[in-house]
Amino acid sequence: MKVKRIVNSARVMFLAYLSFAVMVSPQLQAENKKPEPQIMKLKIGDTAPDFKLKYFDGTDLKEVSLSQYRGKSNVVLGFYIFAFTGG
Repeated sequence: MKVKRIVNSARVMFLAYLSFAVMVSPQLQAENKKPEPQIMKLKIGDTAPDFKLKYFDGTDLKEVSLSQYRGKSNVVLGFYIFAFTGG
């Protein structure tokens, strides 16, 4: 009889917890959701937006940005799909 009462109270607690989790989960997901970045629509000839990236110069990791070169020299951006992936 006592074991049955413990099992029943455990079921009630589990269902209460599950109900609470189902109700709170969407709210937590909405709070943690970051706003999606706006898609930039660039056309040929548009000025590239500034960005930063890290590179290794052989001794340590350094940061470089496009604005460091703006007005000083030409910059060519190259994208190599699957470069260094072995695929």
